[in-house]
Amino acid sequence: MTALPRKIVHVDMDAFYASVEQRDEPSLRGKPVVVAWRGSRSVVCAASYEARRFGVRSAMPAVRAERLCPQAIFVPPDFTRYKAVSRQVREIFARHTDAIEPLSLDEAYLDVTTTKTGLPTATATAEAIRDAIRDETLLTASAGVAPNKFLAKIASDWHKPDGLFVIRPHQALAFLEPLPVGRLPGVGKVMEGKLAQLGVTTVGDLRAIRVEELEQRFGRWGHRLHELSLGIDDHAVQSERPTMQISAEDTFEHDLLLEELESHIRRLAEKAWAGYERELASRESRLARTVVLKLKTSDFRTLTRSVTPPARPASLQQLADIACELRWRVELPSRTRYRLVGVGLSGFIDADSAKAQEDLFAEALSHEAALPSGETLE
Repeated sequence: MTALPRKIVHVDMDAFYASVEQRDEPSLRGKPVVVAWRGSRSVVCAASYEARRFGVRSAMPAVRAERLCPQAIFVPPDFTRYKAVSRQVREIFARHTDAIEPLSLDEAYLDVTTTKTGLPTATATAEAIRDAIRDETLLTASAGVAPNKFLAKIASDWHKPDGLFVIRPHQALAFLEPLPVGRLPGVGKVMEGKLAQLGVTTVGDLRAIRVEELEQRFGRWGHRLHELSLGIDDHAVQSERPTMQISAEDTFEHDLLLEELESHIRRLAEKAWAGYERELASRESRLARTVVLKLKTSDFRTLTRSVTPPARPASLQQLADIACELRWRVELPSRTRYRLVGVGLSGFIDADSAKAQEDLFAEALSHEAALPSGETLE
């Protein structure tokens, strides 16, 4: 039997955390709201559209946001409230399909190839979902409808805020052709620069490069770039996709020595920790135990070092300190220079298992302390 062509909807709540704050506090409506704790080590969790006009963006250092928009109103995040609204939204999704892949509290993929409601099209389903969100939560959401996940995600951003955009299968190639290559998933500033050296600035330019040349230059990623340029994405919506790792990384403008990396590691640890806190808010029963440091040398050699401490990292400070210490596990000449560094958290387990492991370790320590001098536990 031939499988039905997929119909994917990507739903993205508009400025979610900030919109919840504006909904619940009328005095904030129409004002530049930044959801963040104040302080030199804080990052922006969300910004209202009024604040975005000044260049404020999520994951930006809070001090920079304050410089860009001095009149911004800073509101500390309340993840309990955001999670309650997120559950409300997911209940709306579940009326239409069980094939739901949450990406965070404020966005998800839905496979609506077949639905519970019998609505005639994926577009009608997306419209019904957006209407229900507006009526029941007093918030707005944008949605993209497309034959696969990657196109649906691009589409949901097309008419933000409070918009709906549809890419039909026969429109995909023409839609993609003029887009900057930076709109493709996984193409960041560094890859954009490498592609620009080949004369590639748009998806159409990328499509004109032979797949063999892309593979020769970029390996398997080159093949993936070719597929994306053609609008190909076979990844299915995964209803349950446990988090494996949360990380942040950066490529430097100039290669650095190992001893010069500490400030960068701490900055990236802050970004990774912000992502981890969002994960805790959306999946509060899963905790990370392992700290990972990733390095790439000037000659593109990739190294990773990790450690799973007896007690899981419980603060940004602990994460940053452990990641900085991991540098010294790199056994390369001191003159080696590095072009990229990344900091991550992995080894996710449920909270009950984490508590049991920490209790066992504490018990082992107490028994060891009680042993006669010179004896240790085996």
